[in-house]
Amino acid sequence: MSIGQNIPHDSSRGHVSGQSVFIDDRAFQKGELTVLPVGVPAAAGRLKKINYEKALQAPGILAAYTAKDLHHNHWGTIVAEQPILVEDQIGHYDEPALLLVGTDMEELLRARSLVSFEVEKSTPVLSIDEAIKQNRYIYKANPFIQGNADKALASAPHKLQGVFECGGQEHFYLESNACIAYPLEDGQIEVHSSSQHPSETQHVVAEALGLHLHEVVCVVKRMGGGFGGKESQAAPFAAMAALVAQKMRRPARLVLSKDDDMVMTGKRHPFKNFYEIGFDNDGKILALKAHLYADGGAYADLSSSILDRALFHIDGAYYLPHAHIEGTVCRTNLQSNTAFRGFGGPQGTMTIESIIEEVATYLKMDPLVIRERNCYQGERNTTHYGQKIDHNPLPELFARLKKESNYDVRRKEIDEFNAQATGKIRGLSLTATKFGIAFTARFLNQGNALVNVHKDGTVQVSTGATEMGQGVNTKIQQVVAHAFGIPATHVKVMATSTEKNHNTSPTAASSGSDINAAAALKACVEIQKRLAWLFTHIMKGTRMDDINECPPLNEKELNLNDFEFVNEEIRHKVSGQKKTWKEITISAYLNRMSLGEYAHFKTEGLGFDKKKSQGTPFNYFTNGVAVSEVQIDTWTGEYKVLRSDILMDLGRPLNPGIDKGQVTGAFIQGMGWVTSEKLFYNKDGRLLSHSPTTYKIPNVQDTPRIFNVSFIENNENHQNVHRSKAVGEPPFLLGISVWTALKDALRYKTKGKLPQIKSPATPEEILMELTKHA
Repeated sequence: MSIGQNIPHDSSRGHVSGQSVFIDDRAFQKGELTVLPVGVPAAAGRLKKINYEKALQAPGILAAYTAKDLHHNHWGTIVAEQPILVEDQIGHYDEPALLLVGTDMEELLRARSLVSFEVEKSTPVLSIDEAIKQNRYIYKANPFIQGNADKALASAPHKLQGVFECGGQEHFYLESNACIAYPLEDGQIEVHSSSQHPSETQHVVAEALGLHLHEVVCVVKRMGGGFGGKESQAAPFAAMAALVAQKMRRPARLVLSKDDDMVMTGKRHPFKNFYEIGFDNDGKILALKAHLYADGGAYADLSSSILDRALFHIDGAYYLPHAHIEGTVCRTNLQSNTAFRGFGGPQGTMTIESIIEEVATYLKMDPLVIRERNCYQGERNTTHYGQKIDHNPLPELFARLKKESNYDVRRKEIDEFNAQATGKIRGLSLTATKFGIAFTARFLNQGNALVNVHKDGTVQVSTGATEMGQGVNTKIQQVVAHAFGIPATHVKVMATSTEKNHNTSPTAASSGSDINAAAALKACVEIQKRLAWLFTHIMKGTRMDDINECPPLNEKELNLNDFEFVNEEIRHKVSGQKKTWKEITISAYLNRMSLGEYAHFKTEGLGFDKKKSQGTPFNYFTNGVAVSEVQIDTWTGEYKVLRSDILMDLGRPLNPGIDKGQVTGAFIQGMGWVTSEKLFYNKDGRLLSHSPTTYKIPNVQDTPRIFNVSFIENNENHQNVHRSKAVGEPPFLLGISVWTALKDALRYKTKGKLPQIKSPATPEEILMELTKHA
């Protein structure tokens, strides 16, 4: 029984022993080249000329390539407008424009300093406000309209208007973008990439080099982290390496340094959201009007879909009887912002959580009371885009965590503590996540799997899922092992390759396990049918020798439910007869029956009308709540997270241990986004915080002093494999509870006024707010 067990991550031993192979661990082949991209030192304007002659004369430099050497220079997941290498117009500072080729990185770095650019500069647009002034937009969403927000606002007893701002976030994966391109015979190219989307990488490489898709193979063994940053933006770097491999007929390796990765790639989208909220004396929301502005950076990338998800999630866990929600993606001269864990969901949810804190301050009520009164429950279970919430556990989550965390007692203790004027203040906040699971682009909700059973009974599985540390391979391994009733150690999930699994979707949207495990299970079921049919004839005593063999499968005569695959055996439930797993696989081989199966899976029941902004975009929702307590030093603005308690609804977890790791990691990453991770840019558009010395991700000292994580029991999620639920992104939104707890603490100093802090709430941000009310 593999399902629900805490078996180790399939790479755990390799990781701790140093034997796991990442891109730059691959052995250098004879004649292999190293590629170094060189960025333009300007954020906006026109590139007139690249002077690289001196660099070509430097020791160890073998070649240099520009946009002119590419067959096709533009790419884009949604809109193909972004250059692989700058040819004319500059989008952002340090945008790649030149490739230097050599065999030694130190020589390449010295040669890079010899490259100069002739640029006709223009004034860069570096903020949402400036983009709005200049009408620089990438995308405008159709509004989400529920009821009549204007009428409801006009009659609301209370109204608040405001602006919520949250910053971007660097992915800070431990393995930077990396790839190796190998030239093969007949002009083919094989690319090994640290990519969440092998098919996208395959497509971009093929187009850039003028090849057909069947001439390019992309292989992904694993990534050292991705978080969305390698969903689309790994592809152009693979194209750069592949260009060199094609031109020079030698393997080409491109591995970015952390500094280059940070200055060349996109981040989480900053948002600036304007809102008007109407509510009654009890704090019940009557109407919400909002306009969300996202900073898309220089190019479209995935920004339109990210904005859409923000619009889907502006309700958070709360019912909006009347709503009018608009959204716009702004074009600036910053790096082209891209997917990041949550994909717009955190920016939408954080807006409503911030609004609730302000409603509570205005009414002089506990914010949790406001949340409980507005939580989806009973007949108030339809979202502002028309999807009904089935099997809604949110009221249970709120009530249980409130009780288990001793919320009411701690709230009184905090009030007493803050009244003592010790130079420190504390805050407490309980927030929620209701995260929709599915790609909002319906066509992406599909996957395929290849399952091969060998004669010794062991199994190899290939899917379109990519492993980036989240444990998707382990979960697929468990699903297949459970299907065949064999130990998980007898199942090996292979490296993802576009020659085995084609036209795949990215491992993203928290759906990697959902889609690919379902496809693998579907393949397993077909193999189960053949083996059960064979066993039926064995039990009948059908003669099967060199002349005769098992007749073809007749599904009308087979009831698979009469059989079970457990403890390395196939058993007939009615007669009690059984055969070992190895015996039945050998029998199948001798009877010339296929022990391999390819299966395709698509998520059913999805449908959303973008013109009306109504429908069912999600397969189901993953839910959770978190309560965090913080303490602020009022003299310095520094703070500590004293305690965080998390309660999640993950259905029936396939691997509770892996899921707990995902919850804790996502929470800490979310906490970093709203507290310490601030991106600093120079006035010319140059990113200043491009290394661990200047960009602060949470460390062990930042984690909550007391940190509790638990799951509720929920067996109702029939929409997903083994009634499990996705876990990758939803807990990220619970890190917001730290930010709202900081805002709650500040209420004790603002004397009834609404605390005005942005995200991330760095100590400097907190101190500036405290100074206003000193």
